[in-house]
Amino acid sequence: MTATVHTLALGGTEPGADLTVDLTVDDQGSGRPFLLLHGGGGPQTVAAFAGLLAEQHGARVLTPVHPGFGGTERPEQLTDVGTLARLYADLLDTLDLRDVIVVGNSIGGWIAAELALLGSERVSGYVLVDAAGIEVPGHPVVDIFPLTPQELSALSFHNPARFGIDPAALPEAVRAAAAGNRASLAVYQGPYKMADPGLRERLAKVTSPVLVVWGESDRVVDRDYGRAYAAAIPGARFVLIAASGHLPQIEMPSELLCIVAEFAEENA
Repeated sequence: MTATVHTLALGGTEPGADLTVDLTVDDQGSGRPFLLLHGGGGPQTVAAFAGLLAEQHGARVLTPVHPGFGGTERPEQLTDVGTLARLYADLLDTLDLRDVIVVGNSIGGWIAAELALLGSERVSGYVLVDAAGIEVPGHPVVDIFPLTPQELSALSFHNPARFGIDPAALPEAVRAAAAGNRASLAVYQGPYKMADPGLRERLAKVTSPVLVVWGESDRVVDRDYGRAYAAAIPGARFVLIAASGHLPQIEMPSELLCIVAEFAEENA
């Protein structure tokens, strides 16, 4: 794995115009490119899956660190998911990548959905894994900020006793990075707490192939929320993964890998 910093400049008239960002990207493997977008837990929540995808699927896997996560800097003007999506579209342009499959988990899935709306010709398909970002009446995204780590683990994992983490047992540097992740997530989630009220309707404009994957035991964003996500996107398929919660790439990585690989082959 090689960590590279790319300096990207966003222009235009949208929010975030004339914004320069130093973006850290972990780059590993060779072959067809995959853009892997992590969730609110930070880049370590997809690190092992990135390695699995690179090694077992023969792929080049790029895992950007959302600015402000993993100890990186977040420019003060960078405050919303839409601008993050534009940033990653610019990354694909800068690296001249083609036939890309984008995989995003949680807020990374929300970023992937916004990226799909940009309609980049460099992307062949999108996999949204337990994504946030839309509003579904009766099925709100859980507000994680008042929760204790134990409460969050209980909602996030099918088997919290096995996969939950005790922050007190982590090194100080890791706890500091986690605090930075949390602070950045609080900014990016926006005023509606992990949702954009207009996103669900806008998703009708997506024309790229989309696969929506959900952990059956997810209680941060439940399976009916996931089904509503898929229903909002023309032609999208919905797949449930048993014995998994909000982070299938951690609990059921082999199953998720098979699903992603099959989708990628169908949309080469």
